[in-house]
Amino acid sequence: MSDASQVALNSKAVARTISRMADEILELNAGLDRLVIVGIQRRGVQIADRLADVIRDREGADVPRGALDITLYRDDLQTVGPRPVVGRTQIPVDIDDQVVVIVDDVLFTGRTIRAALDELADFGRPARIMLAVLVDRGGRELPIHADVVGKRIEVGSGGRVDVFVPTLDGRDEVVVSGGLA
Repeated sequence: MSDASQVALNSKAVARTISRMADEILELNAGLDRLVIVGIQRRGVQIADRLADVIRDREGADVPRGALDITLYRDDLQTVGPRPVVGRTQIPVDIDDQVVVIVDDVLFTGRTIRAALDELADFGRPARIMLAVLVDRGGRELPIHADVVGKRIEVGSGGRVDVFVPTLDGRDEVVVSGGLA
């Protein structure tokens, strides 16, 4: 970590934040009824899994969970290169008339979420779609907002918010680089 980077959430803070987000999802949905949690590849899937685990521990029942890879739905696909790496999309249940919670690690411009909404529409018509993000860093280019936010961090132009998860990165934290706004 460089001098220009700082830890915004350490592992204990991430765990507390995810726990609070799970409670908020349950409150907004009035429980588990018709709830499906879908993470956006890559780190959104790991956060979605953690949210679903907390919900299972609290409610004593599993929540169907899935994964979206939005690579082919991006509006900047031509800039990705001639052979984009496409991950796995898996929606485990029929989402018609369900409450689908899309989960991502960082909400920034809104373009990733727009792509996720486009892809999700290929799988059915949910009764409601909610958005849960670990970090909202501001800087929206599209009129998209999260229903559940773990932490809001205003980051200046050129700054970054990196989410690290144990299964992919060997550590559990949120790091801000390039300065806070």
